[in-house]
Amino acid sequence: MATVQAVFGNLPASDRRILTAVNSGASSLSLLGSGFIVLCYLCFKELRKFSFKLVFFLALSDMLYSFFSIVGDPSKGFFCYAQAYTTHFFCVASFLWTTTIAFTLHRTVVRHKTDVEDMEPIFHLYVWGTSLVLTVIRSIGNEHGHFGGLGAWCWTQTGRTGKVVHFITFYVPLWGAIIFNGVTYFQVIRMLNNATRMAVDMSNRAYQQEARAKALNQWGYYPLILVGSWSFATINHIHDFIEPGHNIFWLSVLDIGMAALMGLFNSIAYGLNSSVRRAIYERLDLLPERFRRWRPKNTKSRGPQQQESELVSLKIQDQQ
Repeated sequence: MATVQAVFGNLPASDRRILTAVNSGASSLSLLGSGFIVLCYLCFKELRKFSFKLVFFLALSDMLYSFFSIVGDPSKGFFCYAQAYTTHFFCVASFLWTTTIAFTLHRTVVRHKTDVEDMEPIFHLYVWGTSLVLTVIRSIGNEHGHFGGLGAWCWTQTGRTGKVVHFITFYVPLWGAIIFNGVTYFQVIRMLNNATRMAVDMSNRAYQQEARAKALNQWGYYPLILVGSWSFATINHIHDFIEPGHNIFWLSVLDIGMAALMGLFNSIAYGLNSSVRRAIYERLDLLPERFRRWRPKNTKSRGPQQQESELVSLKIQDQQ
């Protein structure tokens, strides 16, 4: 989350309106994407497994962050305070939930532990507790108020103290999460690739491990979601700290647009796996024939070996 000063600065009113429109449009897409994942979890009982429950809380955080981001120009006072705190809180919670997913995979695949479901209370305490603490700390050195009647930025920061606190309470944990996810997924992928090579003499086992490793190689791109979503915001924040008030319009557009699209990216990468698609296709089979003919091709249920490679149904067998 870039500061209002970093995004708007001395930009003319027309450019500010463009930035507001970019934020609203991108946040609306993220709201739809993350809301769809939340709806699937609530409607389809077969998705209510522990691994997908983590995806549900990730999508829920993204959905609420996007919603409060597009509320738009709240009046001064309570509603402006509420919007400022909620957007920061749920944005931090979103990237923290990605670390719980990475941790779960690492503990299951690399350390061969089966106790991850027992750690759910710890995950909630870690995510919601850390988000709350960081959000409260961020209020130090900040002034709350809507910015010129232009959109949903209620948390202004006019001094270096506020900018430093913002960097410490948001960008430091953000990039810490990115590094943690990157290292964790690298170890998981390396582990499964090694297991694939060791199982070549067992054709069926080799197939399962290969499918699993292929899926996890795709998961290796997941840390790049946070990198892509927040790199421009980080650069913009540093630039504003060095040269306050001298804004670069195209950088502000990329800052706002990519950050607001984080929920959409997460919903596609984490949520739209084969288990979700399979649950949807099964419901489509219940429709009358005239509607089923419009169903996309290649919607047959996947075999158990392919299903096994998905995050939502990942169960690691004993390595032999």
